[in-house]
Amino acid sequence: MKAPKRSQASNPAAVARRFFSPSPEKAIRAVCEGRLAAYLSREAIDEIYSAFHFAEQAHRGQVRRTGEHYIHHPIEVADTLAELQMDSRSIIAALLHDVIEDTQASKEDIVELFGEDVALLVDGVSKIGQIQFDSKEQAEAENFRKMLMAMSKDVRVMIIKLADRLHNMRTLEVMEPAKQRRISKQTLEIYAPIAERLGLYHWARELQDLCFRYLYPKRHHAISKAIKQREGNRKLIVEKLKNSIQETLDQSHLDEFSVYGRRKTVFSIYKKMVEKRRSFSELHDIYGFRIIVPKVDDCYRVLGLIHNAYKPIPGRFADYVAIPKANGYQSLHTVVFGPLGDNIEVQIRTLEMDHVAESGVAAHWIYKSGNVDTQTSNDLARQWLLDLLDPAHHAGSPLEFLEHLKTDLYPDEVYVFTPKGDIKKMPRGSTALDFAFAVHTDVGMHCTGARINKSLASLPTVLHNGDRVEIITAKVSWPNTAWLNYAVTAKARTSIRNFLKQQTEEDALKFGKRLLAGATKQRLFGRKRINKSVQNALLKELQLETWSDLLIDVGLGHRLPDMVARQIAQLSDIDNSEGKILGQEALVIRGSEGLLITYSRCCHPIPGDPILGTFTAGHGLVVHTSDCPNITELKKQPERCLMVDWDEKLDKYFPVKLKVKLRHSLGAFAEVATVIAENESNINHVDSQEGSDSLLQIDFVIDVKDRVHLAQIVKAIRHKPSVAKVERKKG
Repeated sequence: MKAPKRSQASNPAAVARRFFSPSPEKAIRAVCEGRLAAYLSREAIDEIYSAFHFAEQAHRGQVRRTGEHYIHHPIEVADTLAELQMDSRSIIAALLHDVIEDTQASKEDIVELFGEDVALLVDGVSKIGQIQFDSKEQAEAENFRKMLMAMSKDVRVMIIKLADRLHNMRTLEVMEPAKQRRISKQTLEIYAPIAERLGLYHWARELQDLCFRYLYPKRHHAISKAIKQREGNRKLIVEKLKNSIQETLDQSHLDEFSVYGRRKTVFSIYKKMVEKRRSFSELHDIYGFRIIVPKVDDCYRVLGLIHNAYKPIPGRFADYVAIPKANGYQSLHTVVFGPLGDNIEVQIRTLEMDHVAESGVAAHWIYKSGNVDTQTSNDLARQWLLDLLDPAHHAGSPLEFLEHLKTDLYPDEVYVFTPKGDIKKMPRGSTALDFAFAVHTDVGMHCTGARINKSLASLPTVLHNGDRVEIITAKVSWPNTAWLNYAVTAKARTSIRNFLKQQTEEDALKFGKRLLAGATKQRLFGRKRINKSVQNALLKELQLETWSDLLIDVGLGHRLPDMVARQIAQLSDIDNSEGKILGQEALVIRGSEGLLITYSRCCHPIPGDPILGTFTAGHGLVVHTSDCPNITELKKQPERCLMVDWDEKLDKYFPVKLKVKLRHSLGAFAEVATVIAENESNINHVDSQEGSDSLLQIDFVIDVKDRVHLAQIVKAIRHKPSVAKVERKKG
């Protein structure tokens, strides 16, 4: 998000900033001689000054909506990174992060003056400007994908981008309300979760609060006001609780430790109110405590002391020391019942863990004097990034990738075990199917079921913390469309969609060949071959690259076979413009055409019914019964209809609807269900309702082979004393 580079003198905040902000020279000097001088060499600071002068010259004349010279924004971003003690290359890239996108400066200029590494960081943060997209959402999604690709090589790209977004959110008040809401929604869904995943929790908390303020200003104001009213009384209580914990630890003769109290953010309080469906006055755990100890062993020792002094709340303990989060975060979390009747949230960690918890991956630059090991930092988030970017390589569109990104940014995780005892971290709500794809794509593609804690379970089973999962596979098993209903992770959903898309195209190619062969056989008077010159001319006219593309379009219903045959006839100089086709042959339905032939759910055609096929874009051929009322209008468009007939040798079951009216008697439904099962059929769906004639009406969807099989079942049901009426239901 870039604020437009023009002044808005009518905005009071913009006017105030313009007249009271320091000059750019004073601002950069304050950063360099303040925060940066504390940990960077003089040589590194001189290079940062050079980057500032280059950026200031490039942005000269540009003014933000806040009223400030535009160069103040890069300086603020650099200052935010300096708070984390980021390396000099990151600070330089922060000062230059907008020059490629918004000025005449090029990437080559940056390479020449500041090096390839800085140029790659700046380019990774820059938006894609040369490509035209169909919508703003598509452009934003593609920019996310570009950024994450760059982040996989160097995590500093995302740290710079987050600092950029943080400063933009801090100055968002000058924007129109609609734009404030759009940017805040995007930040809350994407940037704040990424900051949390990278361990930059203080940034994540500030971003969440700022977003909440602009998305729900009245709710933000009400909760903030309630917090202030409670703050006066609570300060004394928090101090008492802190002293109480301090005394408990003192009595254990623990030499070195620190206790800090803090209040939850406005946004986190609001989330808790929504999740627990409670008012603000009903919340009792809006304050938490952090205990810092010297060693890992001390963490568990202090935990025992706290649990001994205060009763722990069941189900509210998490050990992120033994099992760290994906971003390297480590801490013990527990909630106990405090001495004053409130729940107390306590976090216990070492000093090193606290540095990582506060600064995330950026903490790895704190102890480095200019020599940055970016690989060490990348390793913390590498596994998450690899999982996140794996679908990015296969996603069909930028918007599809953005959907996967949002899915995988949920911070809550469950920890499950493989049969060998290895831990797998999965998003909360993941199923056994997601676990199969997490183990390996091939395992997911061929899975048939699972054993969870040694008990057989189906693929949609939701996983919980501590589950031991073993996947059952079979070579004959492949994904189907139903899998998308219970696949949660991006990796699983992308793999399933790619397989189905590939299968659909293969089916469409074969089906398109059959359709076009039938249509051209009639229109070209028996001629089956279409010479290359005619093919090339038709492809050029239709703006398609290959003949297979045309056949796939025909198979999917995007192009009507008869219309394509008419074009072929015209290009072949055959006089058949009137389109009179005598003795048209029906297409034989074999029941094995995959996804390209759909049997209508309105009339449920079965073998033996007179049928008609209609073309629907994207779905190929939809088969209806000839008397289906839903195709009355389509029959007036003969080019969209196709004569079809059943293959004589069909070995497949088809769904059909039955309406059964039962007299109220004990076991009536069971009798009908038994009859259906005895006649080698299966019940797929049941609906029941009280009929107007005081009879119980039950609508079944059952599987039958053909009309003969259906008649056999209907006859058997009709003979039951409790059955008043049974008939096939259409529509």
